[in-house]
This record gives sequence, C-alpha cells and structure tokens, in this order.
Amino acid sequence: MPQIRRLPSELVNRIAAGEVVERPAAALKELVENAIDAGAHRIGVVLAEGGLQRLEVVDDGCGMGPEAMALALERHATSKLPDSLIGADGAIELVTTLGFRGEALPSIASVARLTIESREAGAAEGWRRVVDHGAVLSDEPAALPPGTRVRVEELFAKVPARRKFLRSARSEYAACLDVVRRLAMARPDIAFTLETAGEGGKRTVLSLQAGEELATRVARIIAHELKDNSVAIALERETPYGLMRLTGVAGLPTWNRGVADHQYLFVNGRPVKDRLLVGAVRGAYADMLARDRHAVLALFLDLPPQDVDVNVHPAKTEVRFRDSAGVRGFIVSGLRQALATGDRRSAQGPDRAAMARWVSEPVMEQGEFLPSRLREGQGVGTPQSPLWPPQAHPNPETRPGLRAGGEREGLLLRDATLAWSQPQPMPMGRAEEAAPVSAEAQSYPLGIARGQVANTYIVAEAADGVVLVDQHAAHERLVLERLRAAGAEEGVRRSQALLVPDVIEMDEVDCDRLEDAAEGLARYGLVIERFGPAAMLVRAVPSAIAKADTAKLLTDLADDIAKHGKQEDSGALLLAERLELVLATMACHGSVRAGRTLSVAEMNALLREMEATPRSGQCNHGRPTWVKLSMEDVEKLFGRH
Repeated sequence: MPQIRRLPSELVNRIAAGEVVERPAAALKELVENAIDAGAHRIGVVLAEGGLQRLEVVDDGCGMGPEAMALALERHATSKLPDSLIGADGAIELVTTLGFRGEALPSIASVARLTIESREAGAAEGWRRVVDHGAVLSDEPAALPPGTRVRVEELFAKVPARRKFLRSARSEYAACLDVVRRLAMARPDIAFTLETAGEGGKRTVLSLQAGEELATRVARIIAHELKDNSVAIALERETPYGLMRLTGVAGLPTWNRGVADHQYLFVNGRPVKDRLLVGAVRGAYADMLARDRHAVLALFLDLPPQDVDVNVHPAKTEVRFRDSAGVRGFIVSGLRQALATGDRRSAQGPDRAAMARWVSEPVMEQGEFLPSRLREGQGVGTPQSPLWPPQAHPNPETRPGLRAGGEREGLLLRDATLAWSQPQPMPMGRAEEAAPVSAEAQSYPLGIARGQVANTYIVAEAADGVVLVDQHAAHERLVLERLRAAGAEEGVRRSQALLVPDVIEMDEVDCDRLEDAAEGLARYGLVIERFGPAAMLVRAVPSAIAKADTAKLLTDLADDIAKHGKQEDSGALLLAERLELVLATMACHGSVRAGRTLSVAEMNALLREMEATPRSGQCNHGRPTWVKLSMEDVEKLFGRH
C-alpha cells in the first residue's frame, strides 16, 4: 500500500518553481516586481542569450541585510504582508504590492545558480549569498552601492526535463522584452534600462527616463506614432469601497493591428491578461473594427483592493472582480466616451510607404527634353501630335542638358519658348471656379472641396493641409449612423418566432453558459431556454439572421462566451457582431459608390456631415475614411522645406 510522506524541501521548491518559474521571462518578472516593491527609482536588466545563460536585475531600492537575505530564500517568507493582513482576522485581498507569496526567490534558487548582493542605505557594507540549485555555496560580505543586484545563471541546467522544453534564445528574449515593457509601462515614475550581453559586448535595447508622462512612456514603448493616433482616457466612478478610475491611451480604430499583442491591460499597476478585460476592449471597438483587426491601447484600471482578488493565479496574471459586470460596463463606456472625442479623426497622416512612392520628376538625357518634331522644326499643337510626351515634365531648370550652358542651351530654351507661345489644346476635365474661402469655412476641420480624383476620392483644402476623402467609405459610415438613429438597429434585433422550436443538444457546460446569458441574448432577438441537462430550446431568432443554422449559432455563441465571458447587454459579443454586420451590409449597399461623379456642392455637403457624425473617421471595417497631407509634407515633396 502506498505510504503518504512529506516531500523533501528541495523537491517542494522545484515543484513550486514549475508553477512560478516556467521560463526566463517568468523569473525576470518576479525579480523586477521585487525591485519595484523595494521602492526602486532605477531598475537595470541585463540578458545573455535571452536569459537562458544569464539574467541580471539591479535596483537602487531599500536593500537587505544578511539576516533578511537568508530569510528571503526560505519559502513563504516575505516583507510585503504587514501584520494587519496576517492572521485569522487579516484580509490578504487588501495587499497592494506586486508580490506577496514569498515563493519566487527560493523557487528560482532551486532550479538555477542564484547570486544575491544587497546593501541597505546607510550600511557600512553589503552582503552576497550564492545558491546553486538549492545548495548554498557562499555567504560573505560584498562591496556595492545601496540597493540589490540579483543574478540568475544556468536556469534548469540540472533539470534537463525542464530545460529541453525552453524555446530558442530569440523567443525567450522576446518574452523577456515583453515583461520589461509591460512593467515599465505601468510605472513611468521609474527609470528602466534593458541591455543584452554577447560576444560583441553590451547593447542597450531599452532606455526609459523616470518621471515621463504616461502617454509619452506608452508611445515610446509601443510606437511613436501612437501619440498622434490615439485619445487619452480618464474616467472615474464611485464604488461601495472607494473610487474606481480608468486611465490610459487608446489607439484610433483606424490605427489597428492584425494581432492583439499590442493591448496592454493593468489592474492596480499589475500587468494582467484577463478575458473580461479583453472582452470589454473588443466590445468597445465592436462596431469600428473588422473581426480580424485589433485595437492598440494601454489601459490602467485602479480600484479599491476590496473590489478585486489578485490571488487567483500562480503568476498573478489573472484577477477576479467582485462586480465583473460593473467593471466591464465601466471599461466599455470609458473607451467609447474617449473615442467619441476623437471619433471624427482618422489616422493622422499618410502611410510612410505611401509617401515614399511619390514619383519624382524623371531625369532625361541631354537632347531628349523636346520632342523630336520640335527639334526638327515640325509643327506643334495638333491633337494627333501632342507637344509633351506623357512622362515628360517641362522644367528646364532641372535638365542636365540645359544646365550645361552654351549655344545648345540657348537654342532649346528659344524653341521651348516658341512652343509654349503656340495655341495648345488644354487637358479636358471637370472643374468649377474656386470661390473665395470665407472666414467660417477656414474653421472646417475637413476643409473645402476642390475636386474629385478617379470619381472616388474627394480632394479638399483645409487650413493646415490637403485632405483626401474616400467618398464610399465615408458615406458608408454616415448611412450606418443614420440607420441607427432611425431605429434600424431595433428592427434588425426584432425576433422572429420559429413555427417549431429547435432543440439543440450540447455539452452541459455550454448549456450552462448559454442559460446564464439568455437574458442578454433575448434583448438581441435570440430567445432560448434550457431543455433538460444537455440541450437548449430555440424559440425565436433575430429576423436579420432568420436563415442561420441555429445549432451552429448556439455552438459559436457558447465558445465566444467561454473565451470572452458573458456580456450584460447582448449576452455574447458574437451575436452583437453578427447583427452589426447586417447593419453594415445595409449601409454599404445604400451608400455612394466609388466611381460616381459628385458636384462640388455634394462634396462639401458630405464633408460637413462627416464633421457632425460620430465615428466618421473610420468606415464600418475600421479603415480610414480620410487622410490629411499637411502643408509641411506638401512642401517637402517640392523641396521647399
């Protein structure tokens, strides 16, 4: 009969390490969080081979003495839980530090060579302790400035079963970089540096100064363009235990990515990857982005400790909220409110690659400036023999042959002058006389229409540049907003009862999810009810998707709820998105098509309506409806800047 026995402490630490330290990035996260909790103002990180060979964290925090250092390497020993949170009457959920379990250092020391050097402020000397896979190798004084230096080497070197599951040095480096970025984003008051060590010496990858504004720190970490293509978020709401606050930076819907890796979410300064928060972000952008595109943002949710439980995951990357529905609604409303202040904006400038494709004036060889018939004295100006070749632009000052000087230059210039003096056929096109711009018109954000290109793009002149508008994409958004204002959304949601209700057999867990979300689904026209332990009864479906396969619909909805959680308004994000697609299709067919000729009055009417319509900066698929070329960019194209 198997005997129950206590496991050796070394084995216990290795088991704990499997939960906390599964890769170098996890060890790095624990060490940087310790530095933050120690009150550091500057944190430096050094990586060798992505942390597989060595990782080092140096801080200028409070430091430790010899006794505290020895105690820190014991399991469940920590300084982060005050006496008021310990004991039968304590409330551990009130913890405000990033770490609190006291497992990280002993877990790391059991699967790697760990060197800790630390010195308290005002102490005469520091102390060093080296532990190699659980065995103490040295315990001695050390010389170093106040603060702590922790070095982790040869992670899992003596645990080959774990070592072989680590990824390449490049993949581990990317994970470590993501950890530092997230923690640095959460604390703009702390200076961060990240260096990589190799055969060629050290290379600085990240260098962030302390005291930066939140928007500046976020833009430096994610992308510099984010600062000009985002809106600030600042929202507060009272809770029974205090104030809940949402701050951060949200990218415009037109400035999106193909993956969700650029969504940074924080709860009380702690980086998290929580499905409720991810679902709230998706819900806020639901009618502004295509399903395969993702918003770029950094959200910081701060709320009283009583309203959130951070002790639900070994790595503390997931949290549990006391009022999850209230938190989700708060985030969705905060994001939508912030985006409403910039919803008429589009991506703030043309793409760099598009700017690089502007064609400069072609350089022609000497003697090729004028057509051969002009050099030979033939007639000019007939429709069958145009004066200038299609790619030739008459700019004598830039031609090498005309800058050389001499008789040939004078001859060509005289011939060119003669050619221009002859009556020539003018290019044919639709145009209207430009009226003087009134003072009121100068304040229009999208400017005054000046013409139309390819019967698709409106060219407008604004006070600070040139605006190009995609007439179909813009009108598609305007029609969608009109449909909503006219109540078409309610019509799409209207239920259509089934003559014979459908019975859909499903897993019991999926049935539980759908039953829990039934009230929200009913508001969107899908009426379902439980039909035994492993089946659902569909009584009505939204009229807009009356022909949908109900079995597949319910399966997809259950999967969506499992991934993003229940939505209080619609029950499931997927149902809201499907009905939104119906509205978007109606708007697409009812909008101005590309290729339609518009008068200047029609163009100006479209511009004015765009300025007054919510979310007019992006079409129903998240693409920009307009872009602006600033006068500075125009001047650069002509070499005037």
